[in-house]
Amino acid sequence: MQIQVNTSNGVENKDALERWANEEIKQALDRFSADVTRIEVHLSDENHDPSGGGDKRCAMEARVSGRQPVTVTQHAPSLDEAFRGAADKLKRALDSALGRQDKHRDRESIRRDEDALDD
Repeated sequence: MQIQVNTSNGVENKDALERWANEEIKQALDRFSADVTRIEVHLSDENHDPSGGGDKRCAMEARVSGRQPVTVTQHAPSLDEAFRGAADKLKRALDSALGRQDKHRDRESIRRDEDALDD
């Protein structure tokens, strides 16, 4: 699973931020590593006002093999809260999308065996 972190002009793109984001995503989404090929993280400060609250934004997009990408967005007062909120949303979205796919295959048929009806 490849992880790419992108930042806007209002956010400093430090190596420490990328390492932290990589570790957090790997830890949160490890169970999806067989299905997810790439995750893109976009961090931004929407109004560039240091005193403003709720203006930090984190968007995450997971590229899933053979499916449409799964995308989530979270706004929060800090980048940390926005990132963690988006990671939680992405985890739930992937669990829903991929879990639904797996459960579809494991379901029993509603049709009964003809021989069982004759008993």
